[in-house]
Amino acid sequence: MIKTLFLSILLGSTPGLAAEIDKDLGLHSDGRPWQFYPGTGDESLPRVLLIGDSIMNGYRGSVIAGLEGKARVDCWLTPLHLASEDLHHDLRKVLVQGPYDVVHFNIGLHGWTPGRIPEGQYEPLLKAYVDIIRKSSPKVKPIWASTTQITVKGQPGELDPIHNKTIVERNAIAARVMAEEGIPVNDLYGLMSDKLKLGRGDKFHWNGEAYSLMAKQIVSKIQAATPKP
Repeated sequence: MIKTLFLSILLGSTPGLAAEIDKDLGLHSDGRPWQFYPGTGDESLPRVLLIGDSIMNGYRGSVIAGLEGKARVDCWLTPLHLASEDLHHDLRKVLVQGPYDVVHFNIGLHGWTPGRIPEGQYEPLLKAYVDIIRKSSPKVKPIWASTTQITVKGQPGELDPIHNKTIVERNAIAARVMAEEGIPVNDLYGLMSDKLKLGRGDKFHWNGEAYSLMAKQIVSKIQAATPKP
């Protein structure tokens, strides 16, 4: 309990407080405070860490259920982007809660807006982020999840013609980085490409059916990378 409270305070939120909003984007954590959520259950099971924003918050419950009895799953729900000042510090604080066998991560939805990540810095910043995960444990297996679509507000079946281009460009850069690093890509963007009408209509979030589909694919990717208990 003390460790959980310490991490919650350290990473910018306290249990029980209302979820903070990324005011520039109108994005929120979608129901839970931004913080680290430790897993429960058999401590002898393989350790898995999910890192992501509100999209991760949408699928994490189903992923945890899908890995029940197979892995102990921690979650770091965060609004930070690759150029956030505290990102590396907080990431290291989360990773020492392991060591983790698998880290399934995405860090993209809060960083697309112009000016947040300096021009030309997305790739080196992503490589630096991956390097921290790599160094956290000699056995860790990272899995990158591509960032999902930005759609037109009120029209979830239609891609935002301007802002979604940044998501596509960033996903392409990330795919190249992961190929160089030998890290598998969980292509959530590709999964949802023909399912845009499952969006909630607020440009970013999805309905329960969409999150269930994501969770099923995530569980499969993690199981493929996780040592058998």
